[in-house]
Amino acid sequence: MCGVFGFFLSEMAEQKAFSVGNGQSAQSGLGVSSAGCPGALQDGLSFAPLDGNGDEVVQPFPRSPKLQRKVANARQPSQEQLSRRMEELQAERSKTEAHIESLKKRKSDLSRSTEVMKQRVRERFESMRCALKQDEQVVLDSLELDLRRTRTRLDQVLKNWTQHQDQGPPESVSPKKPDASEQEIRLNEERFERLLKTLSSISKNLRAQLQRKTLLLDSCPMVIDKQTCHGQMAVTSEGRGMFFSGAARAARSAPEHPLQFDKVCCALGRSPVPTAQSYWEVDVRCCAAWAVGVAYGSLERKGRDKGAKLGRNRNSWCVELRNGRLSAWHNDRHVACQSVGQTPLGKVGVWVNYNKGQLMFYDADTMVVLQRFSAAVTQVFDRAHHQFTEPLYPAVRFLKPPENQMWPNHLELCHLNAP
Repeated sequence: MCGVFGFFLSEMAEQKAFSVGNGQSAQSGLGVSSAGCPGALQDGLSFAPLDGNGDEVVQPFPRSPKLQRKVANARQPSQEQLSRRMEELQAERSKTEAHIESLKKRKSDLSRSTEVMKQRVRERFESMRCALKQDEQVVLDSLELDLRRTRTRLDQVLKNWTQHQDQGPPESVSPKKPDASEQEIRLNEERFERLLKTLSSISKNLRAQLQRKTLLLDSCPMVIDKQTCHGQMAVTSEGRGMFFSGAARAARSAPEHPLQFDKVCCALGRSPVPTAQSYWEVDVRCCAAWAVGVAYGSLERKGRDKGAKLGRNRNSWCVELRNGRLSAWHNDRHVACQSVGQTPLGKVGVWVNYNKGQLMFYDADTMVVLQRFSAAVTQVFDRAHHQFTEPLYPAVRFLKPPENQMWPNHLELCHLNAP
């Protein structure tokens, strides 16, 4: 029996020993004494009581050094550690309070700055109102002066006729014929009509300029990328003026640039339009046939296919003047610009809201909208929704005019100064 139990104890010795929480050995509950089997407990094995009545915690495996360190670190921090942590929290609190005060000061400064701006705007509009009021009074005074002069002349004529009537009995009064000059005594209505036309023109221009001032707030300088220009196009040194010679330029020493248009007389801007709102103008007065618009950088540069022509693909939008007719193009479809008057366009305004997918072309002199591209566009352009997916670049193109007109000469990106 002792041999069997000794074999059992030897098997147990190959496993982890059970120990009590206080580290002391407990006597086995099997009822076998160490004296009865002197070799059984030579390895110093001990057993934890299995009855569960003890108050001590049973630790089945000894704690590793890493776990012991973790437990030690999780103990109550020292007074020095607490003091250091309190100092760190106090410093963080001070930084937060200082940042809050800084934000409050910025908020207060914003309010004061806005009030200063409002006051300056009021002064500008008040100055314009004063100028209009003074001019109105001058015009009214001139009309009043014209009225007094006319009345004075009529009073003199009336006085002459009254004197003629009071000369004596009717049978003795010689007949008197009206003087032809009497018909000329009237208000200067022709001058008044010219005044009204002038005021109407000023009013239209004023409304246009007031609308334009909002767009000018979004104005940004645009220059042409010379590397994209067709071989028959020349660009001024500042990059805003473009000339078209109508004849091929001398062969270049450098090879053709990959970004250059080789067949279509087109050019793109050097930089894409900002992702916010942008506005620029193109002077087209010295060009008989042209196209002005925007295009993705992925617009084709080689060949004469529609992929390289403004408005003839999904990568570009434009308004163009051809054979005296103005039209808007996109995706190889077009509509006539109906809002154009009899006077030829002088400048084309281009406004882009990239984030909202909006593009508008203006007559920059009258601020009449030539064409609007937005999230809901007419079905003629084959788009139910409109959103820009690539960076946009300003684009211009010289078109061939009719045979009886001069060859196109000059286009220029205007230098705009915000008011």
